[in-house]
Formats: sequence, structure tokens, C-alpha cells
Amino acid sequence: MTTGSAQTALSFTDAAFAEQMREALDAVEERLLKAVDTNQPLLRQSGSHLINAGGKRFRPMLTIACSHFGDPAGPGVLDAAVALELTHLATLYHDDVMDEASVRRGAPSANARWDNSVAILTGDYLFSQAAQIMAELGPDAVRIQASTFARLVRGQINETMPRPEGMDAIEWHLDILSEKTGSLIATCAKFGAWFAGASEETIATAEKFGEVIGVAFQIADDIIDVASDQSGKTPGTDLLEGVPTLPVLYALAGTDPAEARLRELVSGPVPEAELPEALALLRASRALEEAKATLHQYQERARGLAASLPDGQARQALIDICDFMIQREA
Repeated sequence: MTTGSAQTALSFTDAAFAEQMREALDAVEERLLKAVDTNQPLLRQSGSHLINAGGKRFRPMLTIACSHFGDPAGPGVLDAAVALELTHLATLYHDDVMDEASVRRGAPSANARWDNSVAILTGDYLFSQAAQIMAELGPDAVRIQASTFARLVRGQINETMPRPEGMDAIEWHLDILSEKTGSLIATCAKFGAWFAGASEETIATAEKFGEVIGVAFQIADDIIDVASDQSGKTPGTDLLEGVPTLPVLYALAGTDPAEARLRELVSGPVPEAELPEALALLRASRALEEAKATLHQYQERARGLAASLPDGQARQALIDICDFMIQREA
């Protein structure tokens, strides 16, 4: 099975496993649409807006992959995958309002197509649908989901706050990524193994893998924003918005006099007229290489965790995902 665009496609080594994954993800897609099939016309339209826009479905994919450490047909596996993806989608509606984004997944964002109120309420509705599914999965699932969401929100808040005095900028940034991105992906992996009846040790390791690969996933996105003209998105979007991504933070931490102009450009939002210069300097900088090295460190940590899991199709799938992280930014 291959997922994503031609440039970032993830292929699984085992063909039989790939076919099982495709069938399961098709079932997830049907359940996502069913979850927003309300008799309120506007809410039905706005709720299905981002689902129909596509996306990588990385989170349900990871949930289903980790379910193969036990019984992938176990009760709760698909429901958990759907609930966690609804949670992710809900955060996107809210993120676009906070960021005043006009485009999401190549389509007008909900706040641009309708307005902020509709986008916020749609996100709230998706959260409520996810909560209803979690309630059917039991109190432990609800508790873990609530804890995960608290971490996600804490990471989002920390991203808007000044860095604590004396804390390293890179360390602070990576901690934010663990909270706002890694936490939900960790729970996806955990729930997949848990609802499939895997051992406690396997569940714990899968959860750690999810958090590490989640951070890697975000770092790869940060690198792609700078380095790739083939990713399907306009390069330098984060630079224009003044988002302090990992390559930018490494650039700002540098002291090389030859890169003084780069530090000047990325110290705030880059003016559109100066974006080509900023991209050229950042692509040629040591900062980008340092960001790639950090990505490789996370990828190797994730690979080590995957290698410690029980042998079989699921372990190979997680190793395939690790390799995919490197291919995305290459």
C-alpha cells in the first residue's frame, strides 16, 4: 500500500499487510464520514469539509499498524482510530482560526469558506463525536484521551508563550513538539496495541515509538517547508508567518559571521520580497544540516524502539515508517 503524494508516498514492505491496511483505512474513512452525517445541513457540510479534503491519515494508519501486535480485528481498534483522527481533525479547525489560515490541504480552510464561528463550532462538534466514541470504549480510554488532549493543548499554549528564562531554545521547541504533536500520535500507537490485546510491554513500547516518530514527523514537515519545491505546498510558508521552526532556531543560535544576513532575515516574519533570499541562505546553511541531523536522531531512536518489539508484520511496518521519515526530507 502507498499513502500520500507521489513525493512522500509510504509503502509497506509486506504486500499482504499493505492490503489489510488499505481495507482497514477504507473502513476508517467510512466511519469518519458517518460521524459527521448529521441532519443539520451546515454542520454536515462543514464537518465533512476536511475529511473530504484528504490528508495522510497517519494517525489511524499507526493505530491500525500497531493493532497487528495483537488481533487487528479486536473490538475497539477501528473505533479508537476514528476517534483519534476526529480529535486531530478538530484541532485543525481550531488551528486555522488561531493562525488566520486561508488554505488547508489544498482547499479553502473552514474559517475562510464560512467564518471563524462556524470553524470553531465544527471543531467542537468533532471533539464531541470523538468523546462519544471514547465513552463507548470505556473509562480508561476516556481518561487516556483526556490526558492526551491536555498535553496537546499545553503544547499549543507553550508555543505562544515566551521561552522560560534559562531554557535552551532547541530543547524548549522539541518539548513543545512532543506535547502538541507527539502526544496524540503516541496515543494512536498505544490504543492500536492495547485494543488488539497486545502485552503491556508491547503497548508501552508502541506508545514511546509513537511519541518519538510524532516529533520526527513534525521536524520533517519543518524541513520540507524550507528545503522542498516538490512537496505540494509553497516553500517558506512558515518563514513568511514568522513560525520558529527547528531550522530557524538553529540558524538563530548560530554565530558564524558569514550567516549574519540569514539571522537578520529569520529573526521575525520574512517579508515576501525577501523570501527567495531567505530560502536560498537557509538551504545552504549549517542550520538546515543540524535540523536534518536532529531528525535522523529521532528516526534512529524510533527505529531502535521498533526493533525491540515482537517480530512480524507490525514491527516491519514501524521500521518502514521510520525510513519514510528520512525519505520525506531527502
